[in-house]
Amino acid sequence: MSFTAVPQARLRLNRSTLAVPGSRAEFFEKAARSVADVVFIDLEDSVAPDEKDKARKNAVAALNEIDWGRKTVAVRINGLDTPYMYRDLVDVVEQGGGRLDMIMMPKVGTAADVYAVDMLVTQIEQAKGWTRCIGLELIIESALGLANIESVAAASKRTEVLHLGVADLAASLRARTTGMGGANPGYTVLTDKRADGRRDTHWADPWHYALARLVVAARANGLRPIDGPFGDFTDADGYRAAASRAAALGCDGKWAIHPSQIEMANAEFTPPKADVDQARRILDAMAKAQKEGKGAVSLDGKMIDAASIRQAEAVVKKSELIEAGGASASGMRHAG
Repeated sequence: MSFTAVPQARLRLNRSTLAVPGSRAEFFEKAARSVADVVFIDLEDSVAPDEKDKARKNAVAALNEIDWGRKTVAVRINGLDTPYMYRDLVDVVEQGGGRLDMIMMPKVGTAADVYAVDMLVTQIEQAKGWTRCIGLELIIESALGLANIESVAAASKRTEVLHLGVADLAASLRARTTGMGGANPGYTVLTDKRADGRRDTHWADPWHYALARLVVAARANGLRPIDGPFGDFTDADGYRAAASRAAALGCDGKWAIHPSQIEMANAEFTPPKADVDQARRILDAMAKAQKEGKGAVSLDGKMIDAASIRQAEAVVKKSELIEAGGASASGMRHAG
């Protein structure tokens, strides 16, 4: 391991992130009762310009009046290039800060964007005399943001999460798609000809590069990588496939833009019982080996060592967090 120790963001259950429009207050109670790990009240894309003020007031009321239980609650503010952002931040943090866990920043392009929001939130917390630290979630959804993702990820000690926003990223890249996540019939690989002249067409994942890069930047800075929305909420198989790919790459969870996607996300990002049991066996075997002065040991015909311990610990820790049903105070970084 490197001599540089990477502080880890606060450990939160983050398998499913449910988006709720701030202008639709009638959905808030349902969201609070859902099995989503994280709910964010959206003041940005899902809210029309003439409803921005109403949505902001709805969000403040929801933070103060609704019982969210142990659920993590966030608010997505409008972008820094809009006339709504400063009021979103000031009103929501000042008036709903007691229950607000995280601020979600859309369309983050540079480290300076993160610094600006961090500075304002810090000043509000200091003025209010709060000791708790409100976290930041950053959405990477532009060519600029993806190009600067390493510096963005390291810009603030408040940051907990990096999200991939594929719809706006596609628009920024001028990609040939109008879909939101999922596969693209134009992004395929054609095999060489067989002896009989036939060729096969294989679909590929157009978001692989962006998501893989986001996972690396997040993990290198102790953050949680989260895959973004899948637009066709009638395509359950497509959603599960996208979630499975994200989990395989190292993501902690995925967005749910419809309630039907919540349980699918929870299932895909929950370690299977067999994996958890095996991880516990690995930890037990290594603990015994270490007592005997051994650095590695064989288990079920396979060699396990210190790297195996780290993998097993990650699986067990996530399983324990799921069983606890919420966030842990461990690993919490402090702003400043």
